[in-house]
Amino acid sequence: MTEVTDADFSAQVIDSELPVLVEFTADWCPPCRQMGPVLTALAAEEGDRLKVVQLNVDANPTTTNHYKVLSMPTFMVFRAGEPVKAMVGARPKRRLLAEIEDAL
Repeated sequence: MTEVTDADFSAQVIDSELPVLVEFTADWCPPCRQMGPVLTALAAEEGDRLKVVQLNVDANPTTTNHYKVLSMPTFMVFRAGEPVKAMVGARPKRRLLAEIEDAL
């Protein structure tokens, strides 16, 4: 799973040809750490139709503030450079995939 920053967010997410699931995360957030294996598995299984990335909110305040992210973890799906879906809180892989399916 790729880590993105304020510096490369546009290149990695906005300009991506695939839809992108972004996890806004923080090192101090237990539910965020819980989502690590879920997102790694999702990236491996859905890599042909979905890119999965993480953005550390503490290290990347510009992007975090731009998308008004207040709670961790926040998940956003970007398609054609636009956020099309947002969800807050940890969830099982099956539920996460079901929630983003319509955005893919």
